Amino acid sequence: MANVNRPQVSVEDQDELARNLGIGATASGEELTIEGLRGAIDAGTDPGFASMGEAIRDDLTGKLDADLLERELSELATQIGRLSEVREAGIPDGDAQPEVLYRELVAPGWRVYDHLVEAGFFDSVEANLPRFTPEHIEGTAHGLIRAEPLSSALADCGFDEREQTVLVMNVVNNNNRLARWTPTKDIPEGVEFNVEDVPPLQQRAMGGTLLWVNALDVHLWQKKILITDAILDDGYWDVKAMLGGLYVMTMAAHEIATGESLSDEELAAALSASTAIMITNQEEIVKDMFWITEEMRAPSTLR
Repeated sequence: MANVNRPQVSVEDQDELARNLGIGATASGEELTIEGLRGAIDAGTDPGFASMGEAIRDDLTGKLDADLLERELSELATQIGRLSEVREAGIPDGDAQPEVLYRELVAPGWRVYDHLVEAGFFDSVEANLPRFTPEHIEGTAHGLIRAEPLSSALADCGFDEREQTVLVMNVVNNNNRLARWTPTKDIPEGVEFNVEDVPPLQQRAMGGTLLWVNALDVHLWQKKILITDAILDDGYWDVKAMLGGLYVMTMAAHEIATGESLSDEELAAALSASTAIMITNQEEIVKDMFWITEEMRAPSTLR
């Protein structure tokens, strides 16, 4: 099962990643790794990202609960470790209603989300970070790759080298998709909806992640006659990647509260990267688990 659920990386994906990062393509059959990328990119710092991280840190100092964030960060790591167990369970059991499987995975995430909303975290982050452009995405990827504390933390909660590389790909190889997610501050006047009702971009990314994973128990239970192992396998990585993005954003918030491990540049990169990871994998889980086509569904027993 572990091999089945590993994210697939094509040669084209790797070549695109190398091209977007401005590094040479790998030799035939050789996979890119975080360590390899770290050695290939420019080791210098980015003053622009450092300035953004400093502004966010200054704005939120004293407003975040370090103990709560540390507790929920640990619980998030525990839940990420349970993903294989949840996948083994397959479709939630239940007669009148489904058992709690996926909802338990995001319980700590909801507690983090509520605290960050109350503290004004998302407002500050959106105010100080630019929208996704090719230049900002490249800078984000460089900062993410250089941030060894983030790699170590992801490794500790179960992301191997390939999975960490795919998280970077989620950021780097999705310029067009990410550009469609407009920060609330950049939505023009005259649109057909009330802009005041639109949360900050980073809040939409985290809230969407929590809602999609939260919905899986009921969705899989209601649609069980359609669900195949392939659907569950594809969704496994989508869920893990979204939880990884949620973990990185929570770690960044904890860093603001404590100032323990990340530089200002790494902090800004972590906030942008975690947003991008959660956005791209929300879009993937919709295609992999919710929009079940005739080709994807389990064969009907009535035919």
